[in-house]
Amino acid sequence: MIKSMTGYGNATGTSGKLGLTVELRSVNNRFLDCNVRIPRVYTAAEDAIKSMVQSRISRGKVDVYVTIDASAADDVTIRINEPLAGAYVEAFQHLFDKYGVTNDLTASSLARFSDVLVVEKKETDTDQLTKDICVVLAQALDSFDSMRVAEGARLRDDILSRADEIERLTALAEARSPQTVAEYRARLEQRMREVLESTTIDEARILTEAAIFADRVAVNEEIVRLKSHLVQLRTFMESTEPIGRKLDFLVQEFNREANTLGSKGNDLEMARIVVDLKAEIEKIREQIQNIE
Repeated sequence: MIKSMTGYGNATGTSGKLGLTVELRSVNNRFLDCNVRIPRVYTAAEDAIKSMVQSRISRGKVDVYVTIDASAADDVTIRINEPLAGAYVEAFQHLFDKYGVTNDLTASSLARFSDVLVVEKKETDTDQLTKDICVVLAQALDSFDSMRVAEGARLRDDILSRADEIERLTALAEARSPQTVAEYRARLEQRMREVLESTTIDEARILTEAAIFADRVAVNEEIVRLKSHLVQLRTFMESTEPIGRKLDFLVQEFNREANTLGSKGNDLEMARIVVDLKAEIEKIREQIQNIE
């Protein structure tokens, strides 16, 4: 099953009274590059998140966004720093008694002084939170994979249509090759006779030498290898494993054979076939940059 490296997925859930949202976005990359964005106080879950992503994704630049909504949580308490508050009250009373100033101290004004009211947050069960985040992450990965599989199916169809065109062009090159060789051999024989017309040389020797040089423009081996690469390509298209790197290598081999065809073909028609062949190979190369 072919998967695209680009995709998006999200899911929501809860951990106690905390609301959880996980989003994944990915773009093309040669290797797996996973970045997790999570509130700093919950970074203990980051390693587990990366480990789960790595178990499901082999290539691509993946950004994971974890949002934690604590608005409904009751894990915050306010404690009165009684020794400090008492010291402030005594100080105000002393000012009143000694200097006769108005003692306008109220509870609200006292609370404004630093550290009189202490906000305390209950300790979070990090292990449980990590498990709950991973549950939501698994759902987001399922959504993410669904999008990548759908895009991968479109890539597969396009690549296979390009493969069919390459097969058609390869057949044309194969049909054209004998004629190209014969024409090249005839031209070579003619030139050799013109050069050697004033020299006594065996006619059979001329024909033998022309045949040897003509064989150098034969493309039988390249045709066989192109057909073999097409078989491999179609086999890869049915694979259930990530095939992006294998396809990278295979397209290089396609290009190598196409370049050899172009260098051997001393023929306008063969040159046109090679140009069309390389154009289709390039289109496949562009598409496989998106495949995991």
